[in-house]
Amino acid sequence: MPLNELLPKAVRLYPEKEAVISADIRMTYRDFAGRVWRLAQGLTDLGLKKNDRIAILHENSHEFLEAYFAAAHLGAILVPLNFRLSAKELSTILNNSQSLILIAMDKFHSKVKDLPREVPTLESIIWTREDFKPSASEEMDYESLLRAHSAEPPPPLPIRDDDVAQLYYTSGTTGVPKGVMLTHGNVKSHALGTIAELHLTDGDNWLHAAPLFHLADAWATFAITWTGGKHVILPSFDPGEALRLIEREKITISNLIPTMLNMMVNHPGVGRFDYSGLRVLLSGGAPIAPETVRKIIESFGCDYIQTYGMTETSPYLTLSILKQHLKGLSPKEQLAFKAKTGREFINISLRVVDDEGNDVAEDGKQVGEILVKGDTVTPGYWNMPEETARAFRDGWLCTGDLAVIDGERYVTIVDRKKDMIITGGENVYSTEVENLLYSHPHVLEAAVIGVPDPHWGEAVKACVVLKKGCHVTEEELISFCKKDLAHFKAPKTVDFLEFLPRTGSGKIYKKGLRDSYVRQGDTHTEVLS
Repeated sequence: MPLNELLPKAVRLYPEKEAVISADIRMTYRDFAGRVWRLAQGLTDLGLKKNDRIAILHENSHEFLEAYFAAAHLGAILVPLNFRLSAKELSTILNNSQSLILIAMDKFHSKVKDLPREVPTLESIIWTREDFKPSASEEMDYESLLRAHSAEPPPPLPIRDDDVAQLYYTSGTTGVPKGVMLTHGNVKSHALGTIAELHLTDGDNWLHAAPLFHLADAWATFAITWTGGKHVILPSFDPGEALRLIEREKITISNLIPTMLNMMVNHPGVGRFDYSGLRVLLSGGAPIAPETVRKIIESFGCDYIQTYGMTETSPYLTLSILKQHLKGLSPKEQLAFKAKTGREFINISLRVVDDEGNDVAEDGKQVGEILVKGDTVTPGYWNMPEETARAFRDGWLCTGDLAVIDGERYVTIVDRKKDMIITGGENVYSTEVENLLYSHPHVLEAAVIGVPDPHWGEAVKACVVLKKGCHVTEEELISFCKKDLAHFKAPKTVDFLEFLPRTGSGKIYKKGLRDSYVRQGDTHTEVLS
């Protein structure tokens, strides 16, 4: 079943069931599909054809969901854009993808207004605002476009599994952004895998809280629709509003980025809401500290699953779902497994290998790189055959993530290859130090990096954000770490910041932290605080 058959199926089975809640708008599956068909026909009239690229620059909204399904129906390739990027970065992506049409939110007008001059292929900009007044020939209003077209579905096109459905551009933390191609087969296989693994049904209410331009959340667009579930949309993340929506809309499941979950469990109002509808919360997009996992289970009283994945894999690679025989363990032992990165996803094969390509021992100690293959793995990067070739080894995708694996084949990521610290010839994995710092009662957030050191080569530095009203000294935190870690792993220095820099998806931007110290040539960082 191709992606363009999912929404028609939901309409046949659940025509009057509530499908989408976005701000004050509530739509049934019939209503939602009618808007998607109007958009698809409008895009066709603008000249969009199969395999053409259409970009979207938008906060979470029903329009974002409509764009996903309209593009899938037409066999066009959707290019979700990170709205935190600069105009120059957006121009680079639009030129690389040769996008013909851009759907944009009015609040990003300053970033978009000059793009038609900088992107020769860009023929149309569709603005999602009611009071739209066109200032150029290529501009138009989203709602007017929909009103001008029929709510009947346009004829479906023949679409193959290897046709590209979406282009997700990497955040660019390691250089020029690369367009990750996800095919209809990739997305379909991943959706079916999540339905099986997470037991998704038409009784599920999904909270879109992480950004829809990022696969931490976007995969649910298709999986939730396939099962007839409900999409509840939070336009931009606010911890208090997320808690209120969980109560008001009886949210049953969601996947949030660890920084979001950390803000929610530390929100002063976390204990005032009813979470009885929640059956499971997932975290993904970055490692999460075991202490945060404990607080999630304690605060929300629901099951918890840690996820790990990549843009290149649609995204899930592992889930920390307990095997049946592990459910007989004590709560403490179960928590230890839930806080691991997890066992391999249902339609993924996974290995952890050493530098010679041999599988590491399943002892939870020997560190190796995670390699994966499966139906959800990208065929490669858009127009970048050399980058694609470098990413694979004998048919296996090299993730760049370092991990250990235990006898149950649950993996635990210890670091990104590029984040590992080598100090005095010893390897230090930043997540181990970060997890310990998160267990300190005064620490809200922590990032551990290596900074240049004339004696050790690199020195371990902790960048810490304290909870409001709390105080702890550098010496106290270093001593706290030395109680449970080898002294060479403990931070040599601690910087206290007001906030940690973030990538567009909300993950802590370690490269930005490291680069600031390299530029300054020392270990002081007032410019970031």
